[in-house]
Amino acid sequence: MTPTEPKLISGNANTPLAERVARRMSMHRGRKVGLVDARVERFNDGEIFVEVFENVRGEDMFIIQPTSNPANDNLMELLIIADALRRSSAARITAVIPYFGYARQDRRSKARTPITAKLVANMIVEAGVERILTLDLHATQIQGFFDIPVDNLYASPIFALDVKHNFKNQMDEIMVVSPDVGGVARARDLAQRIGAPLSIVDKRRGKPGEVAEMTVIGDVKDRTCLIVDDIVDTAGTLCKAAEVLLEHGAKEVHAYITHGVLSGPAIERVNASVMKHLVITDTIEATKPVLATDKIRIVPTAPMFAQAILNTSNGTSVSSLFDHETLGPIYEGMYSS
Repeated sequence: MTPTEPKLISGNANTPLAERVARRMSMHRGRKVGLVDARVERFNDGEIFVEVFENVRGEDMFIIQPTSNPANDNLMELLIIADALRRSSAARITAVIPYFGYARQDRRSKARTPITAKLVANMIVEAGVERILTLDLHATQIQGFFDIPVDNLYASPIFALDVKHNFKNQMDEIMVVSPDVGGVARARDLAQRIGAPLSIVDKRRGKPGEVAEMTVIGDVKDRTCLIVDDIVDTAGTLCKAAEVLLEHGAKEVHAYITHGVLSGPAIERVNASVMKHLVITDTIEATKPVLATDKIRIVPTAPMFAQAILNTSNGTSVSSLFDHETLGPIYEGMYSS
């Protein structure tokens, strides 16, 4: 059967985001777009059970499910939902994974270690998923782990809109900073979009989770520094980088991080840090402590995901969303002067 209108189904990982995507698609369509009625629950022993209450035969299905904490439970929900849809004769199954967990295990860094990102990719494909839609993969080469199409969207166009709105009177003072050498390409992308110079904080780790030494490459004196990265986990490196930048003469420090994992002491560290603000997206559902702090601000990804889903379903370009000028009308009103 030929797919018609896209249909959305959500696991439990980030239902608020799925509902916002559905509302946004309703605006585009001029009629209500809701989530497919289903139950995703656990038995007493922790087994996950999925039941879809609507007919999905011949439908173009989109599963919205980040594999964030608890990563294993949310990954299993994604796999089981995909299997349920495949056995219900869905025409096509696309996994919308705003945050792709296990992406940091994308290579063998030591002897006798796994490449778990590849294993997860194999499981997703085997479950019946035919296309992936995600945001800011930790390592872009993970796209090659899949034998199906992968659309990796970028947060930098949204961040560019946010920066131009919130720093419009001091754009000449902006310095984009990569917190490590490996993230230079991501930081450079935002720097080019807003016409700002680029600096790098070179870090050397003592052991995992701890930073032994940091060196700033570039002149940040009297600059408003924006640290750009894809993941903030325990926030130790981020807060240390902010301190080092101020020690090197930066006027103030803000951070733009796509995925706010924010585990362990992260919230306490951010609150106590010298950073003015930490800006994250809503790819991972915000906890109460995240919502309670004034130092963390959340920018929405639902408008972009809604448009990407519609473009995918219609067979039109998704790469058009890489341009902040294209995203501007989608976010119209949110960043108006």
